[in-house]
Amino acid sequence: MPQNIVEKILTTHLKEGEFVKGKEIGIRIDQTLTQDATGTMAYLQFEAMGLKEIKTDLSVSYVDHNTVQVGFENSDDHKYLQTVAARYGVVYSRPGNGICHQVHLERFGKPGTTLLGSDSHTPTGGGIGQVAIGAGGLDVAVAMGGGNFYTTCPKVYLVRLSGELKPWASAKDVVLKMLEILTTKGNVGVMLEYGGKGVKSLSVPQRATIANMGAEMGVTCSVFPSDNVTKKFMKAQGREADWTELKADRGAKYDRVIDIDLSTIEPMAAAPHSPGNIKKISELEGGAVDQVCIGSCTNSSLRDMLTVAAILKGRKVSPTVSLGIAPGSRQVLQMMARKGALADLLDSGARVLESACGFCIGNHFSPKSGGVSLRTSNRNFEGRSGTKDAQVYLVSPEVAAVAAVTGKFTAPAKAGIEYPAIKEPASFLVDDSMFIKPSEELKKTEVFRGPNIGEPPKNDRMPEKLNGAVMIHVGDKITTDHIMPAGARLKYRSNVPAYAKYVFENLDPEFHKRCQESKAAGNHNVIVAGESYGQGSSREHAAMCPMYLGVKAVVAKSFERIHAANLINFGIAPLTFKNAADYDQIKAGDRLTCGDWRAAFAEGRPVVLKNERSGASIECVCALSERQKAILTAGGLLNQTTGK
Repeated sequence: MPQNIVEKILTTHLKEGEFVKGKEIGIRIDQTLTQDATGTMAYLQFEAMGLKEIKTDLSVSYVDHNTVQVGFENSDDHKYLQTVAARYGVVYSRPGNGICHQVHLERFGKPGTTLLGSDSHTPTGGGIGQVAIGAGGLDVAVAMGGGNFYTTCPKVYLVRLSGELKPWASAKDVVLKMLEILTTKGNVGVMLEYGGKGVKSLSVPQRATIANMGAEMGVTCSVFPSDNVTKKFMKAQGREADWTELKADRGAKYDRVIDIDLSTIEPMAAAPHSPGNIKKISELEGGAVDQVCIGSCTNSSLRDMLTVAAILKGRKVSPTVSLGIAPGSRQVLQMMARKGALADLLDSGARVLESACGFCIGNHFSPKSGGVSLRTSNRNFEGRSGTKDAQVYLVSPEVAAVAAVTGKFTAPAKAGIEYPAIKEPASFLVDDSMFIKPSEELKKTEVFRGPNIGEPPKNDRMPEKLNGAVMIHVGDKITTDHIMPAGARLKYRSNVPAYAKYVFENLDPEFHKRCQESKAAGNHNVIVAGESYGQGSSREHAAMCPMYLGVKAVVAKSFERIHAANLINFGIAPLTFKNAADYDQIKAGDRLTCGDWRAAFAEGRPVVLKNERSGASIECVCALSERQKAILTAGGLLNQTTGK
C-alpha cells in the first residue's frame, strides 16, 4: 500500500497497538527535548519514577524561558537541570545558547525520526521532516526512560502547495492562512503533511515557521518532506550525514486535501486575542503601533533576522515605537554580528534582547497599558504579554519591521522600501561549545536541589463515588495561560504548593482558596468549561496544580489534545458533555454527584452526574483506552508507575 510521510514514520516506530485511525498507538521516541519552564518538573518526575538512564538516541535539556533569572529560584532550577542532565546522560544547552526549537532544528533534528518535547511548539521539527510532537513533561520523562509515547492514530490532511510566495508575503502568512482555514479548534487527532510543487520554493526555516504554528490549530504535528532543500540546509549545518530523503509514495491517501497557491498569499495578522482571529494587513492599515517584538521560536532564524536588519538598515525606529529583537540562537546572533546585521539593528534604535523566549511568555518587554504590540510569536492570548489589556497582533518579521519604522500598520509593499531577498548561507557558523554533552565522568555528578524545589505531588486513587463541588464555570477557548499563568509566575514551576496559589489567577483570584476549603471539607472539586478547553502550552502544571487543589474532574464541551492527556496523567477525568446544552444548566457552586463513578470508567459506560440543585441528570462521555483507564483509576501516571 502506498504510504504518506506521516504513515511512513509512524509505522516504522509503532511499538504497540494497531495502526487504525482513531485507535490509541504507542510509538518509539528517538529524541526528546525539554525547556526549563516544563523540564524541571519532568526531570523531578524522571527521578521519582526511579529511572536510571536515558534510553533515547538523544535527549536535550534547554534553558530558554526564564533566563532573566529574577530571584534565586530560576538560577537554582537551572543548576538542578545542569546537574541532573550530567547525572543521567542528557545534553545540556546552557542559558544563552538559544530557543530550544530553533537550536534543535539547527543542530539535532533528523528527517524520518520522532521527537517528543515538553513544549507545545516542538512540532517546529516538522520543518526538517520529523514527526515532532509536544506533550506534558511526564510523558516526556517516560519516553526518556525508554517508554512508549501514546497518541491517537491520526487522520492525515495534505496541504498541497503550488506557486511561490511574492515579495513581502512570508511563511508566517502561509500559516496564518491555514489558521483561517482550520481555526484553532476541532483538529484534535489530525496531523498535517505539506506537499505539492510549491514546497520546493520554501527553505527549511520557512517550513519550520509553518510547522511551528500548527500547534495553534490543535493538530498533533505538521510534517514537510525531506528533499534537496533539506539536504542543503543540513549540509550548511555540517550535518549532511544526518539527512535522508523522505517523501510520500505516489498514490498515497489522505483524509482531506487543502490546496493553497502561494502566489495568492498576502501579508496578514492574527488580531487580539486569538491566533485564529485573522485579518489582512490592508484591513488594519494606518492603525497606530506602540511596540514591536521580533523573535520567538516561530520567527527567529538567520533568514528572519537578516530580512529585518535589511529593512531597518539606514532607517530609524519611529519615536512612538519600542522595538525589541531576540535572535533565536547563539548561532544566529554570531552570524548576524559577523555579517554586520547586528550593527544595522543597533544603528536603527532597536533593543537587542537575549536569545530566549522572554517576551513571548510575558517574562519581560511587556507593552504599556492598552498598548498595541506587533509580535512575530505564535500566541496572543489575553494577558500573555504580561499586560492584561494589551492588544497583541501576530505578524511576519517583514510586517513587524516596516511597522517599527512607520509607527503604524503598513502594507509593506506600500512602504517605499525595497524588498530584501535573503538567501540561505552555503554554510552556518558551527560552535557547539554551549552544549555540555554526556560523559561517564559527568554521571558521577551530585544533583543540586535549591530550597524552591519540591517533590512531584501525587494524587489519591480515584474515589468510588464522586462528591463534586463546582469551583468555577468558564467559557470557550480557555488556555493553559488562563489556568496557569506564565511570565514571572513560572519561577514556581518546581514548587507546586506555591504555584497552585495562582491557578485561574486572572479569572478568579480566590479559586485556590475555595478549592482548599472545599477539599478540606471532603469534597471532590470540579471545573466546568466550554469548547476547546486547554488550548496553548503543553504546561502540565495546568493539570498538576488543579490536582493538588483537589480537582477530580473537568467537564467541558471539548478538550485540546495535550491538556486532555495531562489531565489523565494526573488523575483528573476529562468529561465531555453528551448534550452541549447541559453546560448552561450548571452554575458555580452546584454539587455534582455520581454514585458509580469509578465503575462507570472501568466499564466504559457514560458517566451520569446528578446536579443536586436542579435535580437534572447530566450524561457525560469519557472515551478512554484500557491504558488510560488504569492510569485514571490509580490516580495518575506517577502513582501507577511507582505502585503508590
